[in-house]
Amino acid sequence: MARLVIVSNRVASPKERAAKAGGLAVALREALGKRGGLWFGWSGETRPNAPAEPKVVRSGKVMYALQDLDPEDQRAHYAGYANGTLWPLCHYRLGALSFRRTDWEGYRRVNAHFARALLPLLKPDDIVWVHDYHFILLAAELRKLGFEGRIGYFHHIPWPTPEVFLSLPSHAALVRDLAQYDLVGLQTENDVRALLTYLSTEARAWIAPGGVVGLNERRFRVAAYPIGIDADAFVKDAAASVGSEEEERLQSSLAGRVLAVGVDRLDYSKGLPNKFAAFGELLNHYPQHRSRVTMMQIAPLSRGEVAEYRALRRELEELGGAINGEYAEFDWVPLRYLNRPFPRATLAAIYRASKLGLVTPLRDGMNLVAKEYVAAQDPDDPGVLILSRFAGAADELTGALLVNPYDVEGMAETFDAGLTMSREERRERWGANMIKVQTNTIHNWCERFIADLSQIADHFAEAPEPGR
Repeated sequence: MARLVIVSNRVASPKERAAKAGGLAVALREALGKRGGLWFGWSGETRPNAPAEPKVVRSGKVMYALQDLDPEDQRAHYAGYANGTLWPLCHYRLGALSFRRTDWEGYRRVNAHFARALLPLLKPDDIVWVHDYHFILLAAELRKLGFEGRIGYFHHIPWPTPEVFLSLPSHAALVRDLAQYDLVGLQTENDVRALLTYLSTEARAWIAPGGVVGLNERRFRVAAYPIGIDADAFVKDAAASVGSEEEERLQSSLAGRVLAVGVDRLDYSKGLPNKFAAFGELLNHYPQHRSRVTMMQIAPLSRGEVAEYRALRRELEELGGAINGEYAEFDWVPLRYLNRPFPRATLAAIYRASKLGLVTPLRDGMNLVAKEYVAAQDPDDPGVLILSRFAGAADELTGALLVNPYDVEGMAETFDAGLTMSREERRERWGANMIKVQTNTIHNWCERFIADLSQIADHFAEAPEPGR
């Protein structure tokens, strides 16, 4: 069995507890532990003249290699190109997109630096799996250094349509280097169509059945791998919360009222102002819910150094204050807004206690909160998932009530439909969703991608170049 090498921007510490590390980190550790392997990424540290070699520690069969970065390189790579250019581009926020050639050069420089640091740690038959938009260029840099082994890439965020992608000045160079991977994984079939359309129309690549692409003497495959969660762990945590001290505190604070919950990073892609406005619209146009429903929005701070994120926080505080100021009673606060993270077990308890799960991003690669909410429900009396049609999870969770997050009045109408839905319909919708959550777990996702990357030569053999 070939050794697995994982590359990601941040590496979960071998001592980090599973509940804190999250499902993806747990699944990657599990895959590395089965095969033996290496997890390589940024250390989280910056210093001038950072050493070229990573710090290496071993835990069981897994080696962790952590690379420091020069402060300016890290700024250009992470805050500049990755999060100032690629993040808004992939989330269709062209007004927030900032492109500077110095950031693009810094992004290339860091990818090249990581490739040079990683290469001495690689073996010829390693399977290298690169994660997310921070390292789109890494395969090309490794190929320049002579590595010929199998390299796969998974893009955790949406892939934009060709019309949007063409607004990126470096689009051609980015895709030219993307072609150096053997397998490119995206979240949904819509993402796959978007990339393949660009490749065929703009890059003049040929596309064979099964998503095999020919471009500039390279063959690679593009396929959808919708990511899942550790469903069993969430079911267990949610069931264990029944009768717990935390659950009793929550129910006591609600005083018999219905709970609607949203859990999102504080990010402009999550549509939080629209969600707040829709809740205010619910209280305005459906007064029967006043003093009967409480909305809790958990929104841990994200990229607080970026001006747009600070402005978003101020906007939400103003919106939340206005809603509470207009509708609150002396014994009821309609909206609870919390800017800190909670452990997985606490979130599971909150999900299980809520009758509405509000997952309404403007654009999302998948959104695992939607799947966590489903897994945490009481099968006999489940809540209703309200889900944006622009989240990748909408393709799988067909039992959700889908909304357009740009339609505030429509969302309020759907909130009302969820609050008044019969138990029979709630159970039917939850059952359809739960089948998908239990079938496509984070572990199955991980195994499927690695298996396809391991057998990538078979896919190429089955897809000869058109006309030959």
